[in-house]
Amino acid sequence: MRRADLKALRLRALWEGLVGRDGGAGERIVPPTGFTAQLTLFAAAAMAFLAVFALALALATGRLAERWSAELAQSVTVRVSAPSAEQASRTQAAMQILLTTPGVGEPQLLPEDEVARLLAPWFGPDMPVDALPVPALIDLPIASDDFDAEGLRLRLEAEAPGAVLDDHSQWRRPLVSAARGVRLLGAVSLLLIAATAGAMIALAAKAALAANGQVIRVLRLIGARDLTIAAAFVRRFTHRAAIGAAAGTLLGMAAVALLPDASAAGGFLTGLGFRGWGWLLPLLIPVVAAGVGFLATRWAALKMLGAVR
Repeated sequence: MRRADLKALRLRALWEGLVGRDGGAGERIVPPTGFTAQLTLFAAAAMAFLAVFALALALATGRLAERWSAELAQSVTVRVSAPSAEQASRTQAAMQILLTTPGVGEPQLLPEDEVARLLAPWFGPDMPVDALPVPALIDLPIASDDFDAEGLRLRLEAEAPGAVLDDHSQWRRPLVSAARGVRLLGAVSLLLIAATAGAMIALAAKAALAANGQVIRVLRLIGARDLTIAAAFVRRFTHRAAIGAAAGTLLGMAAVALLPDASAAGGFLTGLGFRGWGWLLPLLIPVVAAGVGFLATRWAALKMLGAVR
């Protein structure tokens, strides 16, 4: 046998040993363990864990703002300010107007202890409400869409001087604006998490390519194209990213599930979590992580192989 034929047989055996006889098991040229494998798994798991909390924060903030806005929209408040001698008569006049207003329920004059409770966060629990010129507050529930807030406001100004209608719009607008801002912040956080995961996976892929430089040169000598070599790394790193992200997502969902429920304390942080079908949203994170791993590894592999000849 000629030396050239012997060399060709050796190269053929090396090719089959690296990529398999069927030519499709390209992962043999990628180290199954080591620093790059651990880095890819850890980065994907950590980023997925953080993504679960960013998603839960955005959804919880939106739910809280919508609940507060809905509660404020279900009623309006009438504030009656008048000299102490005329306070009772003007309050009674305002009550008569509210009783004849279409689209509303029964108005309720808040007692002094309830007013004191509302003012306690600003003036303390021992404030003597009866000794201060505190206006009378009337809670008016909205019963139907026939309610005309502007019409009622004009009627109060004309027939009950000192009575002011508050439809809580100045409270609802900041809540809606804050909810939109936090949702946007959550979306930006998810994008940054995906970008960070992609950068870490690309770094790990480049490290693996650099460590297998001699193997890549041999593969090129026997006719392997850059796309074939890159595909081996893409498959392996995409698989690692998906596994790591799945583990991080499950840990994140378990941590969110262990948080106290909103009904236990009613606070914001106690309501941080998913509701109903929202628990299915974190399951998309491993799919997105696999896509990020695919794109990052493909870009890094082709860039690295194009620079090394």
